[in-house]
Amino acid sequence: MSKNVVCETKLPDRNPDIRGKVRDIYDLGDKLLLVATDRISAFDWVNPVGIPEKGRILTQISLFWFEQMADLCDNHLISADIADFPPEFQAQADMFAGRSMLVHKCDMLPVEFVVRGYLAGSGLKEYKADGTVCGIRLPEGLVEASKLEEPIYTPATKATDGHDLNISPEEAGEIIGAELNQLAADTSIAIYKRGREIAGERGIILCDTKFEFGMLDGRLTLADEILTPDSSRFWPADQYEPGRAQPSYDKQFVRDYLESVNWDKDSPPPPLPDDVVMKTRDKYMDAYRQLTGKEEL
Repeated sequence: MSKNVVCETKLPDRNPDIRGKVRDIYDLGDKLLLVATDRISAFDWVNPVGIPEKGRILTQISLFWFEQMADLCDNHLISADIADFPPEFQAQADMFAGRSMLVHKCDMLPVEFVVRGYLAGSGLKEYKADGTVCGIRLPEGLVEASKLEEPIYTPATKATDGHDLNISPEEAGEIIGAELNQLAADTSIAIYKRGREIAGERGIILCDTKFEFGMLDGRLTLADEILTPDSSRFWPADQYEPGRAQPSYDKQFVRDYLESVNWDKDSPPPPLPDDVVMKTRDKYMDAYRQLTGKEEL
């Protein structure tokens, strides 16, 4: 199983300039090479065991969605064809092909643009406490997984400890400017609505998602990933039942396993067993196949 896993990348004379929880990023001047590895994180810890082909799956899903949304917003993609990459990456094709994107370097906005169409996660917790989500008042009587009348823009920022911190749309406007915030909010909701429609035609509910935008040549530009199981909650439509937690196409098997063992979440996590690894990979592949209509990567 390990031969199909790429948990970190490097060149003979160079390591990534940034190594995030999942992505390795190489700075190429006015461009970046974004590499989605097979690392998986849960509860803010990267597991020592990777998920085979996860990075390729995420990259191919993002490429599908970039194409679907091209008329709604500029995006940072230049090419995902390794033949267009610098020669040093082409020489390491086994490591980089299929999981990497050559992209324009953007001036990234310090806000995560979250859109919610259903009540779940941190939004559900706030609603139960205050009847609001990111300060937005919602109707009474909603339950877990209730569909909202209209999708709502509920931005977030990164706290100093790296956790997402929900903020109000007004607070986002104070950070990046009211006009730019409104443009990003409108664009995010438009992308979400189209994504929800396309996913719905394929038997998948798009519960919520988050986008990252930057500025490129003075224009709002969609960056990073888009509508993947790492950035979105996807639910199987044929099992949807408001009032309970929904089955999902993501790393829930990982979270469930880590919750079941005696792990304090303050120290490195235990390695995932093979059955959890393969169930998780299967979930990611299920999402890829249903969304894109393709059987193989």
